[in-house]
Amino acid sequence: MRVGFYPGFMGNVDGVITLEQLAQDFTSLFRRRVFRLETLDFYDAPNEHAPYARFLAGEPVDPAWRRPWQTLVRGVRESGRTMARVHVITEPASDYVRFSLLHGYPASVQAGEDVRILGRMQASAAKRPSTDYWLFDDNLAALLIYDDAGRVERVELDSNATVLASLRAARDEAMRLAVPVAQYVAEHKITERTKAA
Repeated sequence: MRVGFYPGFMGNVDGVITLEQLAQDFTSLFRRRVFRLETLDFYDAPNEHAPYARFLAGEPVDPAWRRPWQTLVRGVRESGRTMARVHVITEPASDYVRFSLLHGYPASVQAGEDVRILGRMQASAAKRPSTDYWLFDDNLAALLIYDDAGRVERVELDSNATVLASLRAARDEAMRLAVPVAQYVAEHKITERTKAA
């Protein structure tokens, strides 16, 4: 897979970059909107280790860990662009997903990100792709490839028209089927004490 020049990248890109490169150039990759599809029930993100451990221990979680992401989201919104995501989850929600629903996503929503949740069985019935990705506008995808522990191994950039058409359809269907995170939390009675079955 080979993509051409994209703003934020120096010259041509061979299609595979690191997560750090994606993070560094993130806001320069789109002019109007960006969408994220999440499909795992656990992500091993270093910035989440301490707050997640506190959550599991039943201790208060300091919201400060979300501030860098909130700053990024606010910047995107203030520039007139939109940001949305759908997290496809196994039900009942795992401890990690409950942590995200209660301590991660609300901060994102407060900053202006449209965050929605979709049950995996409903997503499977819709026959949608099960790959994590970012879709920048409608012309560049960053496919996130994870190892079995939920760590990003690599990011594959793709501008193939067929791939993009499939990812756009997946985005549109996921956004249609998913519900806003606050609604999901209320309907499924997700609390600090809810245990995964």
